Amino acid sequence: MTLNKILMASTVLAFSAGAVAADESITVVSWGGAYTKSQVEAYHKPWMAKTGIQIVSEDYNGGLAEVKAQVEAGNVTWDLVDVEFSDAVRGCDEGLLEEIDHSILPPAPDGTPAAEDFIEGALTDCAVANIVWSTVFAYDSSKTSGVDSIDDLFDLEAFPGKRGLRKNPKSLLEMALMADGVAAADVYDLLETDEGVDRAFAKLDTIKDSVVWWEAGAQPPQLLADGEVVMTTAYNGRIFNAAAGEGKPFEVVWDGQIMDFDLWVIPKGAPNKEEALDFVAFSTDTQRLADQASWISYGPARKSSGALVGMYYDGSVDMGPHMPTASANLTNALVNNFEFWADNQDELNERFNAWLAN
Repeated sequence: MTLNKILMASTVLAFSAGAVAADESITVVSWGGAYTKSQVEAYHKPWMAKTGIQIVSEDYNGGLAEVKAQVEAGNVTWDLVDVEFSDAVRGCDEGLLEEIDHSILPPAPDGTPAAEDFIEGALTDCAVANIVWSTVFAYDSSKTSGVDSIDDLFDLEAFPGKRGLRKNPKSLLEMALMADGVAAADVYDLLETDEGVDRAFAKLDTIKDSVVWWEAGAQPPQLLADGEVVMTTAYNGRIFNAAAGEGKPFEVVWDGQIMDFDLWVIPKGAPNKEEALDFVAFSTDTQRLADQASWISYGPARKSSGALVGMYYDGSVDMGPHMPTASANLTNALVNNFEFWADNQDELNERFNAWLAN
């Protein structure tokens, strides 16, 4: 065989091997850090063992921009994406996501159909929820004490120092209004008005010069650990992981928490749609959702999973009290209004970015 023929044969073999490998893997995109680790342990590893299909795990910082770019370019490389509720609704409305037939989802162990077992609102035309999570704020108890109210996040006089805030108006505007004395039940009615939006930004003005902005979920615990901020908004599970998993003296303040779902969606034209659907069904069954809750303090989206939530994976902590849905944590909680954000995200992003620039 000539050298050229050998090279050509090698190329064909390499291409064939690559094609087989591609067929035997799916790309699952999530938020990284402790959250993705919880999914890897509870979902990825057992599904790969069951199917023999590999999972390529990628991280992102949320939003629909990358999904939209892939779909519009006709070059979709992501099979499954973990998104926030408003993005699931918008993405479906804009034709960026595949519809998901809920009949593929397994029933609860007692036979209750999945549609009745999932928490109300957890299933949409294009999405299946896996967790209930919260945006909260937190502090380092070895350096600060007496923090117990959403008001304290904005009180630079009583608690001087930098604040960590997510560089996104979602949850931030709601927290600002609650800290300004608005009852949780009235927040979205007020945000529907120009006066309400102005009031939220006016409250943010009071701490704007003391803000360290973050974008990735892993950043807030690091900001606290490094002493860069006195308090920071954060995803509740990230603070729990730093405290229980890494021994950090961090405390979550549940007052003013913004509760939300995270959901699985499949980009329109995903190359491995059937495998992605199989993974969705597997990862959102009763046991798998309870298993995830042993790795991070996010509540399962199925009712039947609640009774199976036990200890932290290392046996050191009872997970129940650390769930956003624990009764003691719901005193002044607000459930994210996904319809409001699906309708107003672009406009408020524009207002927020202009505010940042001034």
